[in-house]
Amino acid sequence: MVFVESEGFRPEHFVPSGRAPRPQDAVAGLLLHQDGRYIMQLRDSKPEIFYPAHWGCFGGAVEIGETPLDALRRELREEIGFEMPAATRFTQFDFDFGALGYNKVFRIYFEARVPDTAFRAFVLNEGVDVQAFRGEELLTTRRITPYDAFAIWMHMNRRPA
Repeated sequence: MVFVESEGFRPEHFVPSGRAPRPQDAVAGLLLHQDGRYIMQLRDSKPEIFYPAHWGCFGGAVEIGETPLDALRRELREEIGFEMPAATRFTQFDFDFGALGYNKVFRIYFEARVPDTAFRAFVLNEGVDVQAFRGEELLTTRRITPYDAFAIWMHMNRRPA
């Protein structure tokens, strides 16, 4: 698959420019539509964010004094106007940015179910688009942030409790 610049992907976003994003502790929502599709955000095409013009999970940085779950609730309110009623912690990735002069950071994934009525009421305040995808379609036909792709793959292949 070849991605074209018209989709927002610009190779210069991945070439060091002195404006590299700063890693921070973060959270992400594996938002599952009531029919099982993953609800994803098409990220803005800005060089100052990680993986511009890629599909990714909604979420963001954990602010000082915030719990990860509170951070996700805040991010979902800000990004799509969604008041998440409940979520379950799914997994956590740890990244060591020591070689770049930064600390270790985490990215915690929470699973949350989204009724169709709530999905239809989303108001996109950040990003370019919001869509729901079947897991296989998402992983094989879209440019996804690598860590989110891995979390979705893990989620799709989890063992029943």
